[in-house]
Amino acid sequence: MSTLLSTNPVMRPYAGEADLPAIADLLNACEAVDRLDAGTSVEELRQEFADPDWDLSRDLRLWCVEDRLIGFGAVWVVPPADDHSGYLWFNLHPTARGSGLETQILAWAEQRMREVAHERGVCANLRAGARASHHYHISLLEQHGFTRDRYFYRMTRPLADSIPEAQFPAGFSVRQVEVDRDAIAWVEMFNQSFIDHWNHHPLTIEQFKHYRTEPDYNPELDRVAVAADGTFAAFCTGQIYVKDNQRNERNEGWINVLGTRRGFRRLGLGRAMLLSGLEQLRAIGVETALLGVDSENPSGALRLYKAVGFTQLHTSIAYMKAVRGEG
Repeated sequence: MSTLLSTNPVMRPYAGEADLPAIADLLNACEAVDRLDAGTSVEELRQEFADPDWDLSRDLRLWCVEDRLIGFGAVWVVPPADDHSGYLWFNLHPTARGSGLETQILAWAEQRMREVAHERGVCANLRAGARASHHYHISLLEQHGFTRDRYFYRMTRPLADSIPEAQFPAGFSVRQVEVDRDAIAWVEMFNQSFIDHWNHHPLTIEQFKHYRTEPDYNPELDRVAVAADGTFAAFCTGQIYVKDNQRNERNEGWINVLGTRRGFRRLGLGRAMLLSGLEQLRAIGVETALLGVDSENPSGALRLYKAVGFTQLHTSIAYMKAVRGEG
Protein backbone atom coordinates (compact mmCIF):
# COMPACT_ATOMS: atom_id res chain seq x y z
CA MET A 1 0.00 0.00 0.00
CA SER A 2 2.95 2.35 0.53
CA THR A 3 4.65 4.37 -2.19
CA LEU A 4 7.98 6.12 -1.52
CA LEU A 5 7.76 9.89 -1.96
CA SER A 6 9.75 11.40 -4.84
CA THR A 7 9.80 14.82 -3.15
CA ASN A 8 10.63 15.51 0.48
CA PRO A 9 7.54 16.58 2.44
CA VAL A 10 7.47 20.07 3.95
CA MET A 11 6.17 20.51 7.50
CA ARG A 12 4.12 23.62 8.21
CA PRO A 13 1.82 24.98 10.93
CA TYR A 14 -1.95 24.79 10.79
CA ALA A 15 -3.34 27.72 8.78
CA GLY A 16 -6.85 27.67 10.24
CA GLU A 17 -10.20 27.22 8.52
CA ALA A 18 -8.67 26.97 5.04
CA ASP A 19 -6.92 23.70 5.99
CA LEU A 20 -10.01 21.89 7.22
CA PRO A 21 -11.18 20.41 3.88
CA ALA A 22 -7.72 18.96 3.14
CA ILE A 23 -7.43 17.48 6.63
CA ALA A 24 -10.89 15.91 6.33
CA ASP A 25 -9.99 14.46 2.91
CA LEU A 26 -6.75 12.99 4.30
CA LEU A 27 -8.41 11.38 7.31
CA ASN A 28 -11.22 9.97 5.15
CA ALA A 29 -8.68 8.51 2.69
CA CYS A 30 -7.07 6.74 5.66
CA GLU A 31 -10.46 5.53 6.89
CA ALA A 32 -11.23 4.03 3.48
CA VAL A 33 -8.24 1.72 3.96
CA ASP A 34 -8.14 1.23 7.74
CA ARG A 35 -11.89 0.80 8.43
CA LEU A 36 -11.66 2.09 12.01
CA ASP A 37 -14.89 4.11 12.08
CA ALA A 38 -12.68 7.21 12.06
CA GLY A 39 -14.25 9.17 9.21
CA THR A 40 -14.82 12.88 9.68
CA SER A 41 -16.05 16.10 8.08
CA VAL A 42 -15.11 19.77 8.05
CA GLU A 43 -17.85 20.51 10.57
CA GLU A 44 -16.66 17.79 12.95
CA LEU A 45 -13.05 18.93 12.72
CA ARG A 46 -14.05 22.53 13.33
CA GLN A 47 -15.76 21.50 16.56
CA GLU A 48 -12.84 19.27 17.58
CA PHE A 49 -10.32 22.06 17.07
CA ALA A 50 -12.43 24.55 19.05
CA ASP A 51 -11.37 22.90 22.34
CA PRO A 52 -10.55 25.83 24.68
CA ASP A 53 -7.38 24.11 25.96
CA TRP A 54 -5.90 23.31 22.54
CA ASP A 55 -3.14 25.63 21.28
CA LEU A 56 -3.27 24.74 17.59
CA SER A 57 -0.45 27.13 16.70
CA ARG A 58 1.95 24.90 18.65
CA ASP A 59 0.15 21.58 18.76
CA LEU A 60 -0.84 20.82 15.16
CA ARG A 61 1.40 20.30 12.13
CA LEU A 62 0.79 19.36 8.50
CA TRP A 63 3.14 17.66 6.04
CA CYS A 64 2.71 18.51 2.36
CA VAL A 65 4.21 17.63 -1.00
CA GLU A 66 3.61 20.32 -3.62
CA ASP A 67 0.60 21.66 -1.68
CA ARG A 68 -0.89 18.18 -1.34
CA LEU A 69 -1.53 17.23 2.28
CA ILE A 70 -0.14 13.77 3.01
CA GLY A 71 0.49 13.84 6.77
CA PHE A 72 -1.24 15.17 9.86
CA GLY A 73 -0.07 15.32 13.47
CA ALA A 74 -1.66 16.87 16.54
CA VAL A 75 -0.91 16.70 20.25
CA TRP A 76 -3.57 17.66 22.79
CA VAL A 77 -1.58 18.81 25.81
CA VAL A 78 -3.34 18.32 29.13
CA PRO A 79 -3.51 21.56 31.16
CA PRO A 80 -1.00 21.60 34.05
CA ALA A 81 -1.98 19.05 36.70
CA ASP A 82 -0.46 16.10 38.54
CA ASP A 83 0.03 14.19 35.28
CA HIS A 84 1.69 16.03 32.39
CA SER A 85 0.55 14.25 29.26
CA GLY A 86 0.04 14.95 25.60
CA TYR A 87 -2.27 12.83 23.44
CA LEU A 88 -1.02 12.20 19.92
CA TRP A 89 -3.38 12.01 16.96
CA PHE A 90 -1.70 11.41 13.61
CA ASN A 91 -2.18 9.83 10.24
CA LEU A 92 -0.51 9.46 6.84
CA HIS A 93 -2.10 9.11 3.46
CA PRO A 94 -2.01 5.38 2.59
CA THR A 95 0.23 6.05 -0.43
CA ALA A 96 2.82 7.73 1.83
CA ARG A 97 3.05 5.01 4.44
CA GLY A 98 6.41 3.33 4.75
CA SER A 99 8.19 6.39 3.31
CA GLY A 100 9.81 7.40 6.58
CA LEU A 101 7.46 10.32 7.14
CA GLU A 102 6.02 8.46 10.12
CA THR A 103 9.32 8.96 11.92
CA GLN A 104 9.23 12.70 11.22
CA ILE A 105 5.73 13.05 12.64
CA LEU A 106 6.55 11.10 15.78
CA ALA A 107 9.77 13.06 16.23
CA TRP A 108 7.84 16.34 16.02
CA ALA A 109 5.34 15.11 18.64
CA GLU A 110 8.12 14.01 20.96
CA GLN A 111 9.88 17.36 20.55
CA ARG A 112 6.64 19.17 21.36
CA MET A 113 6.35 17.21 24.60
CA ARG A 114 10.01 17.95 25.41
CA GLU A 115 9.07 21.62 25.27
CA VAL A 116 6.15 20.99 27.63
CA ALA A 117 8.38 19.03 30.00
CA HIS A 118 10.99 21.81 29.97
CA GLU A 119 8.43 24.59 30.53
CA ARG A 120 6.86 22.75 33.45
CA GLY A 121 10.07 21.32 34.88
CA VAL A 122 8.75 17.74 34.81
CA CYS A 123 9.00 14.47 32.92
CA ALA A 124 6.05 14.39 30.52
CA ASN A 125 4.21 11.50 28.88
CA LEU A 126 3.44 11.28 25.18
CA ARG A 127 0.40 9.05 24.78
CA ALA A 128 -1.20 7.42 21.75
CA GLY A 129 -3.77 4.74 21.04
CA ALA A 130 -4.24 1.98 18.50
CA ARG A 131 -6.96 -0.51 17.66
CA ALA A 132 -5.66 -3.99 18.50
CA SER A 133 -6.35 -5.08 14.92
CA HIS A 134 -4.49 -2.13 13.34
CA HIS A 135 -1.08 -3.74 12.98
CA TYR A 136 0.47 -0.89 10.99
CA HIS A 137 -0.18 1.61 13.78
CA ILE A 138 0.89 -0.78 16.54
CA SER A 139 4.15 -1.68 14.81
CA LEU A 140 4.93 1.99 14.25
CA LEU A 141 4.41 2.99 17.87
CA GLU A 142 6.35 0.06 19.29
CA GLN A 143 9.27 0.60 16.89
CA HIS A 144 9.52 4.17 18.19
CA GLY A 145 9.71 3.29 21.87
CA PHE A 146 6.08 3.44 22.96
CA THR A 147 5.04 0.83 25.50
CA ARG A 148 1.63 -0.68 26.18
CA ASP A 149 -0.01 0.96 29.17
CA ARG A 150 -3.66 -0.11 29.25
CA TYR A 151 -6.41 -1.90 27.32
CA PHE A 152 -9.88 -0.58 26.57
CA TYR A 153 -12.95 -2.31 25.20
CA ARG A 154 -15.70 -1.00 22.98
CA MET A 155 -18.93 -2.66 24.02
CA THR A 156 -22.18 -3.03 22.11
CA ARG A 157 -25.79 -3.91 22.97
CA PRO A 158 -28.84 -4.28 20.70
CA LEU A 159 -31.66 -2.17 22.08
CA ALA A 160 -34.27 -4.54 20.70
CA ASP A 161 -33.34 -6.82 23.60
CA SER A 162 -35.31 -6.36 26.80
CA ILE A 163 -34.05 -3.54 29.05
CA PRO A 164 -34.71 -4.07 32.78
CA GLU A 165 -36.60 -1.26 34.49
CA ALA A 166 -34.34 1.27 36.21
CA GLN A 167 -34.73 1.06 39.99
CA PHE A 168 -33.52 4.18 41.83
CA PRO A 169 -32.85 4.17 45.58
CA ALA A 170 -35.32 6.02 47.76
CA GLY A 171 -34.61 9.72 48.15
CA PHE A 172 -33.05 10.30 44.72
CA SER A 173 -34.58 12.20 41.84
CA VAL A 174 -33.44 12.25 38.22
CA ARG A 175 -33.53 15.30 35.99
CA GLN A 176 -32.04 16.79 32.86
CA VAL A 177 -28.83 18.79 33.20
CA GLU A 178 -29.13 22.56 32.81
CA VAL A 179 -25.77 23.69 31.45
CA ASP A 180 -25.45 27.20 32.91
CA ARG A 181 -27.15 26.43 36.22
CA ASP A 182 -25.47 23.08 36.86
CA ALA A 183 -21.93 23.58 35.52
CA ILE A 184 -20.11 23.94 38.85
CA ALA A 185 -21.97 21.12 40.60
CA TRP A 186 -21.73 18.78 37.61
CA VAL A 187 -17.98 19.28 37.15
CA GLU A 188 -17.37 18.71 40.86
CA MET A 189 -19.40 15.49 40.70
CA PHE A 190 -17.57 14.31 37.58
CA ASN A 191 -14.16 14.85 39.12
CA GLN A 192 -15.16 13.15 42.36
CA SER A 193 -16.51 10.21 40.36
CA PHE A 194 -13.32 9.64 38.35
CA ILE A 195 -10.60 10.84 40.70
CA ASP A 196 -9.52 7.26 41.45
CA HIS A 197 -9.61 6.10 37.81
CA TRP A 198 -6.58 5.46 35.63
CA ASN A 199 -5.11 8.57 33.99
CA HIS A 200 -7.86 10.89 35.20
CA HIS A 201 -7.46 14.55 34.31
CA PRO A 202 -9.71 17.02 36.15
CA LEU A 203 -12.49 18.41 33.98
CA THR A 204 -12.86 22.19 33.88
CA ILE A 205 -16.04 24.22 33.65
CA GLU A 206 -14.85 25.57 30.28
CA GLN A 207 -14.48 22.02 28.92
CA PHE A 208 -17.88 21.03 30.33
CA LYS A 209 -19.53 23.91 28.48
CA HIS A 210 -17.54 23.35 25.29
CA TYR A 211 -18.61 19.71 25.01
CA ARG A 212 -22.22 20.83 25.26
CA THR A 213 -21.90 23.08 22.23
CA GLU A 214 -21.34 20.08 19.96
CA PRO A 215 -23.92 19.85 17.16
CA ASP A 216 -24.91 16.34 18.26
CA TYR A 217 -25.40 17.27 21.92
CA ASN A 218 -28.92 16.30 23.02
CA PRO A 219 -29.94 17.73 26.42
CA GLU A 220 -32.58 15.00 26.75
CA LEU A 221 -29.76 12.45 26.99
CA ASP A 222 -27.81 14.42 29.62
CA ARG A 223 -29.20 13.49 33.04
CA VAL A 224 -28.16 13.57 36.66
CA ALA A 225 -29.35 11.79 39.83
CA VAL A 226 -29.77 14.22 42.71
CA ALA A 227 -29.76 13.24 46.40
CA ALA A 228 -32.39 14.54 48.83
CA ASP A 229 -30.00 17.26 50.03
CA GLY A 230 -29.38 18.48 46.47
CA THR A 231 -26.01 16.78 45.98
CA PHE A 232 -25.30 15.60 42.44
CA ALA A 233 -24.68 11.88 42.99
CA ALA A 234 -24.58 10.11 39.60
CA PHE A 235 -24.85 10.93 35.92
CA CYS A 236 -25.34 9.49 32.46
CA THR A 237 -24.74 11.38 29.22
CA GLY A 238 -25.77 9.80 25.94
CA GLN A 239 -25.02 10.97 22.43
CA ILE A 240 -25.95 10.12 18.86
CA TYR A 241 -23.31 11.00 16.28
CA VAL A 242 -25.49 11.71 13.26
CA LYS A 243 -22.72 12.03 10.68
CA ASP A 244 -21.05 8.82 11.89
CA ASN A 245 -24.33 6.97 11.50
CA GLN A 246 -24.81 8.38 8.00
CA ARG A 247 -21.26 7.46 6.95
CA ASN A 248 -21.49 3.94 8.36
CA GLU A 249 -25.16 3.36 7.48
CA ARG A 250 -25.94 2.44 11.07
CA ASN A 251 -28.34 3.53 13.77
CA GLU A 252 -26.17 3.70 16.89
CA GLY A 253 -26.12 5.77 20.05
CA TRP A 254 -23.50 6.12 22.76
CA ILE A 255 -23.45 6.04 26.51
CA ASN A 256 -20.67 8.64 26.49
CA VAL A 257 -20.07 9.01 30.21
CA LEU A 258 -21.53 7.23 33.21
CA GLY A 259 -20.37 7.70 36.77
CA THR A 260 -21.24 7.69 40.45
CA ARG A 261 -19.75 10.08 42.96
CA ARG A 262 -17.68 8.88 45.91
CA GLY A 263 -19.93 8.33 48.89
CA PHE A 264 -22.89 7.25 46.73
CA ARG A 265 -21.54 4.00 45.34
CA ARG A 266 -22.92 0.51 46.04
CA LEU A 267 -26.48 1.91 46.07
CA GLY A 268 -27.43 0.84 42.53
CA LEU A 269 -27.29 4.37 41.11
CA GLY A 270 -24.87 3.50 38.32
CA ARG A 271 -26.97 0.59 37.11
CA ALA A 272 -30.17 2.65 37.31
CA MET A 273 -28.65 5.56 35.37
CA LEU A 274 -27.30 3.19 32.72
CA LEU A 275 -30.63 1.43 32.22
CA SER A 276 -32.41 4.77 32.11
CA GLY A 277 -29.94 5.99 29.48
CA LEU A 278 -30.46 2.90 27.36
CA GLU A 279 -34.22 3.31 27.55
CA GLN A 280 -33.90 6.93 26.41
CA LEU A 281 -31.80 5.93 23.41
CA ARG A 282 -34.33 3.28 22.44
CA ALA A 283 -37.23 5.70 22.90
CA ILE A 284 -35.83 8.05 20.26
CA GLY A 285 -35.32 5.21 17.78
CA VAL A 286 -31.72 4.07 18.27
CA GLU A 287 -31.14 0.40 17.43
CA THR A 288 -27.72 -0.26 19.01
CA ALA A 289 -25.97 1.20 22.07
CA LEU A 290 -22.18 1.57 22.30
CA LEU A 291 -19.80 2.52 25.09
CA GLY A 292 -16.12 2.36 25.96
CA VAL A 293 -14.65 0.94 29.15
CA ASP A 294 -11.25 0.56 30.78
CA SER A 295 -10.55 -3.18 30.98
CA GLU A 296 -9.25 -2.66 34.53
CA ASN A 297 -11.84 -0.16 35.69
CA PRO A 298 -11.66 -0.12 39.52
CA SER A 299 -15.37 0.48 40.07
CA GLY A 300 -16.55 -2.74 38.42
CA ALA A 301 -17.97 -1.00 35.34
CA LEU A 302 -17.09 -3.89 33.02
CA ARG A 303 -19.07 -6.33 35.19
CA LEU A 304 -22.02 -3.94 35.18
CA TYR A 305 -22.02 -3.58 31.40
CA LYS A 306 -21.85 -7.32 30.85
CA ALA A 307 -24.63 -7.86 33.39
CA VAL A 308 -27.04 -5.65 31.44
CA GLY A 309 -26.29 -7.26 28.07
CA PHE A 310 -23.26 -5.53 26.58
CA THR A 311 -20.70 -7.63 24.70
CA GLN A 312 -17.18 -6.75 23.56
CA LEU A 313 -16.87 -5.41 20.01
CA HIS A 314 -13.14 -4.70 19.85
CA THR A 315 -10.07 -3.80 21.91
CA SER A 316 -7.91 -0.67 21.85
CA ILE A 317 -4.43 -0.30 23.32
CA ALA A 318 -3.19 2.81 25.14
CA TYR A 319 0.51 3.48 24.57
CA MET A 320 2.87 5.77 26.48
CA LYS A 321 6.39 7.14 26.07
CA ALA A 322 8.13 9.17 28.79
CA VAL A 323 9.72 12.39 27.56
CA ARG A 324 12.22 14.55 29.47
CA GLY A 325 12.69 18.25 28.94
CA GLU A 326 15.73 19.79 27.35
CA GLY A 327 18.47 21.59 29.29
